[in-house]
Amino acid sequence: MTASHSNRWVLLVTVAAGLLLITLDNSVLYTALPTLTRELGASQTQGLWIINAYPLVMAGLLLGTGTLGDRIGHRQMFLIGLVLFGIASLVAAFSPSANILIAARAFLAVGAAAMMPATLALIRVTFLDERERNIAIAIWGSLSVVGSALGPIVGGFLLEHFWWGSVFLINVPVVIVAFLSTLVVAPKGETDHSKPWDLVSSLQALVALSALVIAIKESAHVGQSWLVPAGAFVVAVVASILFVRRQSRLTFPLLDFSIFRNAAFSSGVMAAAFAMFAIGGIELVTTQRFQLVAGFSPLEAGLLVSAAALGSLPTAMLGGAFLHKIGLRILIAGGLAAASLAVVLATWGVTHGLGWLIAGMVLSGAGVGAAMSVASTAIVGNAPVHRAGMASSVEEVSYEFGSLLAVAFLGSLLSAIYTASVMLPAGAPEAMRDSMGGALALAAQAGADGQAIIDAASQAFDRGYLTVMYVVAAVLAVGAVITAVLLRNYGPGSQSSIYSSH
Repeated sequence: MTASHSNRWVLLVTVAAGLLLITLDNSVLYTALPTLTRELGASQTQGLWIINAYPLVMAGLLLGTGTLGDRIGHRQMFLIGLVLFGIASLVAAFSPSANILIAARAFLAVGAAAMMPATLALIRVTFLDERERNIAIAIWGSLSVVGSALGPIVGGFLLEHFWWGSVFLINVPVVIVAFLSTLVVAPKGETDHSKPWDLVSSLQALVALSALVIAIKESAHVGQSWLVPAGAFVVAVVASILFVRRQSRLTFPLLDFSIFRNAAFSSGVMAAAFAMFAIGGIELVTTQRFQLVAGFSPLEAGLLVSAAALGSLPTAMLGGAFLHKIGLRILIAGGLAAASLAVVLATWGVTHGLGWLIAGMVLSGAGVGAAMSVASTAIVGNAPVHRAGMASSVEEVSYEFGSLLAVAFLGSLLSAIYTASVMLPAGAPEAMRDSMGGALALAAQAGADGQAIIDAASQAFDRGYLTVMYVVAAVLAVGAVITAVLLRNYGPGSQSSIYSSH
């Protein structure tokens, strides 16, 4: 069953609303985190896990939910995900403690993991014309950047007018409308109950990713015992080996590794991960820097990083529309390379004026938008229709893993550099090493000596901020080189997909 001409575009709007919710909730707490930690009395570690629990659980479950969608139907998975997402949003909005909020964010991720592969898979099986499908997927891909960039703005606006729970409560009306629209316009599609769903493989992936993130987070802590990160890394390696071995023995694996032999597919996966690593990292550290050091309000900080979304929209739309002429290589490798240079430009804004930073944000968004607009096409267009869910879930894992690493690695790196480099004024308490927020609180109690504490903390935080931004630029440059090599046969006029729509 396929959607009618008009219904398929309504379906695109519907699944786009779902995707917007998912990506928005990835970044909505970037501006809300200082308020959340204060209102709930959360520690610095709890604050990072309030953010991390969502992408961590989602990334671990995505492979399983994508394959489950191939079995029971992507429409059904999208509806189930919407219901779970709505319930979890209510729990998160009224969480009385940091630990309950962390649990609610994990539950929110279960709903998001059910929804996310279904959004792209429904587009794959509904849009039969390749040109139309490229445009639809470009719109879908651009919303990942837009949602990520809108998160800090929405969070900042709601915090200025309502209590912190409103950043979750706003999800509920969107969930209701999307649920009703899906019932009307989404095709039921074909199901294949002969395919088993392997929960063990999904749990193995979840353990492997969780342990890897813990290893990265703990390794970045200054003075941290090596036993914790080393132990977590061993668990990650063992779980990964068990996962790979299990997939090779299954008739219907959760992940068919042979699909990565296709250069376009692999490049699309890497482009998605590199792009979301960059966007997530830039937004996380920039919103914190301008709130804590420059005194911006949450809304002002959110508007600042939204420049990346503004830059991504034109290139995302044009990339999808002209992919058949430009080719994957220029859009993906060229987009990542341009974004790398733009991030370097943005760092100048710290010392050369805000205009440089905004220009760098816009241009980095343009580069990332070009890459992401066709990364999805490279992935779903190089997987057979009956594995649309698996291909979609692989892309979602790359998106989430990119964001997850950005928060875990770059957030921890920023904290580590701050702690290691802050120069304590005479008589200042050691506690100001813990965090910039803590230093500001101590400065408020220090009277005349408070400004010296603020200056020392600000210098250390800026040192960490600049380092993180240069790391992001370097990662994007590496991504550009790798994808340029892999896509050497995908230049102008080349075919981007090996499978037809039917």
